[in-house]
Amino acid sequence: MLQAEGSNAEGSNFATTGQPESPHLRVLDVGCGNNKVGGAIGIDRVALPGVDVVHDLNSFPYPFDSNSFDEIRLIHVIEHLDSIIRVMEEIHRIVRPGGRVTIITPHYSDFQSWNDPTHKWHLTTFSFRYFEPGWESSYYSSARFKIESIHIDMARLWRPLGVEALINLSLRRSSLRSIRKFWEGYLSFLLRAGAMTFILSPLK
Repeated sequence: MLQAEGSNAEGSNFATTGQPESPHLRVLDVGCGNNKVGGAIGIDRVALPGVDVVHDLNSFPYPFDSNSFDEIRLIHVIEHLDSIIRVMEEIHRIVRPGGRVTIITPHYSDFQSWNDPTHKWHLTTFSFRYFEPGWESSYYSSARFKIESIHIDMARLWRPLGVEALINLSLRRSSLRSIRKFWEGYLSFLLRAGAMTFILSPLK
């Protein structure tokens, strides 16, 4: 079943109540399951309570016009789908210029990334740079996004030691990129991450 596994995470464009910040925003909750955010349109392959549109998320196009939504949320969903590239192309089509895309997914060092047999992808903080303009191998897709922010949650053990703060600082500052690469390439299975939150804006 393709459905959301978690709640709203830090960095999303939603208030802590789970409601859109503006009632006038048109929001799509992709793979919402029975955890749809209030005020959003929920799409999922299973007709659960709260699901407004029943549709196989691996089947394209989704049943919406281009430039339909101000915000699109994919909360613990993208790792379940057959093709991240095809999904991102479809998200790019239906999000409005100036809109926002919120993706939450486990870091590949997270136990939860490997615990679920329906997970098809195990991602890093670098995974969505594929869709940035000028990325060296982005010629396989025309969908372009700007990465506005990345936030990583880590185990509480590392928070008092400043590890989570340092890693998140390295995600925001290019001058600390070497710390990010060293942690992700060599230390992340020792200093494990949890969920990653990406905020993207479409380039159209």
